[in-house]
Amino acid sequence: MTEVLFYHLERARLEDVLPGLLEKTLARGWRAVVRTGSKERAEALDAHLWTYKDEGFLPHAATGEGARQPVWLTHGEDMPNAPQLLFLVDGATADPAAIASLERCVMIFDGRDDAAVGEARGFWKDVKAVGCEATYWKQSAQGGWEQQA
Repeated sequence: MTEVLFYHLERARLEDVLPGLLEKTLARGWRAVVRTGSKERAEALDAHLWTYKDEGFLPHAATGEGARQPVWLTHGEDMPNAPQLLFLVDGATADPAAIASLERCVMIFDGRDDAAVGEARGFWKDVKAVGCEATYWKQSAQGGWEQQA
């Protein structure tokens, strides 16, 4: 059954944490899809992942031949690269039954946004109802992640 992780942002922005999580994903030899809430957000993250650090970049794409990409950025439900991991960001959603073939699904949400918190709570209930293992991670004062539930 798919493991679902909920990352509650309190101090950092998505742009600060997503690259590190994607680096860890690729280090495992996994492929990922990052599903955003809008086409504009997917485009902004696409640009960010090319420039977020001077000494490298994350191989990814938001257009073109997705099957060859280790990281695919989208605002739709497409997963052309046969990922092991789906990231849900900026209000993106997934049907709990549709993620059953994945190793992991990660929902990253902004704790300062009441609507985002409500969406995360709803998704938590939905994935638990279909038998997924769910864990909740919150940013510590030092910026690391601490498991809460």
